[in-house]
Amino acid sequence: MKKKIVHIITYFLFILFALIIIFPLIWMVITGFKTNQELFLSPFSLPETWHWENYVNAWNKGIGVYLSNSVIITVAATALSTFLSCLAAYPLSRLKFKTKKLWIYLILGGLMLAPQSSLISLFKMVKIAGLYDTRISLILIDAAFRIPFATFLIMTFYKSISYSLDESAYIDGATTWQIFVKIMLPLSKPIIASCSIVSFRAVWNELMFANVLLQSTDKKTVPVGLMNFQGMTTTNWTLVISSMVIASLPLIIAFLLLQKQFVRGLTAGSVKG
Repeated sequence: MKKKIVHIITYFLFILFALIIIFPLIWMVITGFKTNQELFLSPFSLPETWHWENYVNAWNKGIGVYLSNSVIITVAATALSTFLSCLAAYPLSRLKFKTKKLWIYLILGGLMLAPQSSLISLFKMVKIAGLYDTRISLILIDAAFRIPFATFLIMTFYKSISYSLDESAYIDGATTWQIFVKIMLPLSKPIIASCSIVSFRAVWNELMFANVLLQSTDKKTVPVGLMNFQGMTTTNWTLVISSMVIASLPLIIAFLLLQKQFVRGLTAGSVKG
């Protein structure tokens, strides 16, 4: 009887917590169909007329361009940082060499580097390299800042995998690269999905470097575009909210596609293999 009561209370708390998270999202979607007057006079009621043109206008105002730029930069930076993190994590967790600790300290030391402290130096480097106002500059910088944390997570996962797999592969004549590609990477799907989602969210919401390094309107990302878009449409808040709804869709879709692997990745390494 006590267990049933505990289960009921637990389920109730989970449902309440889910509603607290979902309600603002639903409110934002519905508000995107309202007029400004309805937004301020009756913010929590359904719109009298569903104004689908708000979302069409938001797309035509430029959110479609910002969205495509963010998708390109985020996908490229996430893929690059995750792949490089896997390459770094494998030798640091599975192989033995003299400078191993030094490389671990150097890579994980990046976790202590605040992006704000490197803004001026990175801006000068980008200008000298001729990469100012290009997507590639943002891809490289965003990927670099995601590598330390992703490497730490993947190292923890690799250490949980039994070393007997490597030994058996070496006996069968496999090289270190073959073990990494054919054994470790297929086993790393959960942690790769977790790192990808975390990196995707961080790069998608990055504002500081995108605002400083990108000047052309046709190359700006969603956070910068929304900031400028809000300034241009201060009297049409429903249009701004419609843009925010459209901008949040890629994150939601990415999580829905990778949610199973993400949950598995969260528990990866918790039990010693």
